[in-house]
Amino acid sequence: MKKVIYISLLIFMTTLGACQNKSKSGGRTDTYASGEMTVMCDESFSPIINEEIKVFHATYPDAQVTPEYTNELDAFNALMEQKVHLIITARNYSEKQLDFFKSNGLQPRYFPLGYDGLAFIINKDNVDSCIHVNDIKRILSGVVRNWNEINEGSKLGEIDVVFDNAKSAAVHWAVDSILGGKPINSPNITAVNTSAEVINYVEKTKNAIGIIGSNWLNDKRDTTNVTFNKNINVMSVCQVEGAKAGEMNSWKPYQLYLLDGRYPFARTVYALLVDPYHGLPVGFANFMQSPIGQKIILKSALLPYRGDLQWRKVQTN
Repeated sequence: MKKVIYISLLIFMTTLGACQNKSKSGGRTDTYASGEMTVMCDESFSPIINEEIKVFHATYPDAQVTPEYTNELDAFNALMEQKVHLIITARNYSEKQLDFFKSNGLQPRYFPLGYDGLAFIINKDNVDSCIHVNDIKRILSGVVRNWNEINEGSKLGEIDVVFDNAKSAAVHWAVDSILGGKPINSPNITAVNTSAEVINYVEKTKNAIGIIGSNWLNDKRDTTNVTFNKNINVMSVCQVEGAKAGEMNSWKPYQLYLLDGRYPFARTVYALLVDPYHGLPVGFANFMQSPIGQKIILKSALLPYRGDLQWRKVQTN
């Protein structure tokens, strides 16, 4: 059902091994490397977090991390109410949220984990595969509603924009970072519930633009992370007027273009932590920013926050 649219120090897990059998106040018995916890994540980051949890469980079999995939707003609310102690999202705390935690005697912490791109996907039969930054702003603000307003001669009719969730990190980031805080305002713009639903909708809808996190795009069969899902097309984004797909002035959300800044819609993925007991949520957050956790992010087609990454030009015949 569619709805109208209205988040380094590596702490080794064995540090508190001697305390594993001591119960903490509040009934919690978890440690950095054992016990149970729930991590709430914006649903758009579920492919990454699933991989992080799988490797964490294999490394620390006494730990049980359960993911709860939701939207960014509900994740923040759960953290503020201390229903969970760790969330994964695409923005840091606001000043108001920081003041709330500190006024309640809590110490909020944040860990940048990596970068992904806000991706714009279209139907395979849509040849309008290059879009200008300004046209994206015009579409989201409701100034432009038809394909022929951005590509003269297009016969696709109205632009049908679909987000993953009305309260998702993608919506919040688009409002803050693309529209400068102005609300998304167009009857052409709607939301489903998940990123997978966005992809399915775009596959079936020739005039659609889907807006999702780039970690949902890569073809798992390609270990080089340069092949996207073949059932849809990923739009190239440019900041030069008159650019065309395939020319060297428009960019897709590949890792290299997130690294060198050419893709204009890169966003930071954060682990936000508020854990007064310093237990398993701290251990899992630090695992994700450890070399192993960062390698998982690299293999997921995102750009890890930590690591000495280099790129070279290679000429092939």
